[in-house]
Amino acid sequence: MISVGIDVSKKKSTVCIMDHTGKTLRAPFDIRHTVDDLDKLVSLVESYNTEARVVLEATGHYHLPVTNYLVKSDIYVSCINALQMKMFSSQNLRRAKTDNIDSRKIAEYGTKNWYDLKPYYQEEEKYGELRMLSRQYDKKTELIVTEKVNLTNILDMVMPGIKLILSDEKLLEFAEKYIHYENIIKMGEKKFSAHYCKWANKKGYRMNERKASEIYASAQNGIPVLPNTPSTKIVVREAIHMIFSIEKSRNTILTQMKELCNTIPEYEIVKDMPSVGEITGAKLIAEVGDIHRFHSKHALIAYAGIDVPPYDSGEFSANNRKITKRGNSYLRKIGYQIILSVIRNKSDKSPVYEYYTKKRNEGKPAKKAMIAALNKLLRIYYGKVSELYSIS
Repeated sequence: MISVGIDVSKKKSTVCIMDHTGKTLRAPFDIRHTVDDLDKLVSLVESYNTEARVVLEATGHYHLPVTNYLVKSDIYVSCINALQMKMFSSQNLRRAKTDNIDSRKIAEYGTKNWYDLKPYYQEEEKYGELRMLSRQYDKKTELIVTEKVNLTNILDMVMPGIKLILSDEKLLEFAEKYIHYENIIKMGEKKFSAHYCKWANKKGYRMNERKASEIYASAQNGIPVLPNTPSTKIVVREAIHMIFSIEKSRNTILTQMKELCNTIPEYEIVKDMPSVGEITGAKLIAEVGDIHRFHSKHALIAYAGIDVPPYDSGEFSANNRKITKRGNSYLRKIGYQIILSVIRNKSDKSPVYEYYTKKRNEGKPAKKAMIAALNKLLRIYYGKVSELYSIS
C-alpha cells in the first residue's frame, strides 16, 4: 500500500510517495498541471503494483485539474478538508512550512488514516457549470449595486432630489436623456413638460404632466454641485451605460442558468417548494450540487455549516451552542434568502414556515428560529430529491 501526498498550488504541485509504514519511497518532486506530467505521475503510481491512494487538500479550484484527471485514470483520490489537514499538521512542535514538507505531511496523513479515507466523488458537469453561473450571477448583482450607489452619488451632484421623484428603472433613462438640471431649466416648464410626456410615451411609461411639473420644480430649487460641462455629461452617461451593460450580462447568465436547470430533474421539485422561485431554486441546486455526494441529510446540513455538534464533558453539557459555519457560505446565503421569503409570505401550508412559527412560539430568537427553519428546508430538500433518485 502506498500513500501519494500532493500539495497543490496554482500551476504546479509537489508530490511525495510513502508506504504504509511511513517510509518515503519517492522524495518530494514537482509536477506541472499538464497532460504530460500527470500521465507520468499515473505511470509512476501504477509502477508500484500495489494499492495506491492519492491524498490532496481541497484548495478552492486549483486541485480540480489534478483530481479530475487522476479520477479519470482510475486512480483512487481522496480530497481532504483544509481544516482537517491544518489540525493534523499542527501536531508538530516545529511548524516549518514548505511545499516539500506539506507534501510529506499529506502523504503521512494518508498512511495514518488509510481506512478512513473517502474517495473523491466527481459530480456531473452540469452541477459545476450551474454553480459557476450562479456565482457569476451574484458577482454581477454586487457590481450593479455598487454602480447604482456610484450613480446615486453623481446624481446628487447634478440632479439633487431626482431619486425621490422617479423610480429606479425610469431614473436611469431619464438621467441619460437630460443629464443636468440646467438642461431642464433652459427648456422652460411648458416645453419640458411636453418633451417629457413625449419621451415617456416613447419609452412606454405613463405620460404624467404632474410628474413633469414636480421634476421642473425640483430643478428650480435644486443646487447642483457639478457644472453642466462635457466632462459631467461623460461621467453621468458612462455610469448609466455601465449599469445597463452589467444588467445585460447578468440577464444572459440568468437565461443560461434557466436553460441548464431544465435539464436537471430536481428543478421542478425545487420550484414547487413554497417561496422558492426560478432564480433561488437554480441557486439552491447549484450550491447543493449532486445529491449523491451526501450519505444523509445530516451530511448536507453539515455541508451548509448550520450543524451544532454536541459538546459535553463529565457533568457539563453545553445546551446553547452556535452553528459551526464550517461549510458552504453560498448555500447558507441562498438558504437565508429563501427563509426570509417564507416568513414574508407567511405560507401556512409550508412546513418550513410552520416549523419557524413553532420555534418562535417556543421562545427561540428570530435568528435561531430562522436557522432551524433552514435546517428543516434542507432536510425536506434532501428527502424529496433522494426520493426522486431512489436513494436509500
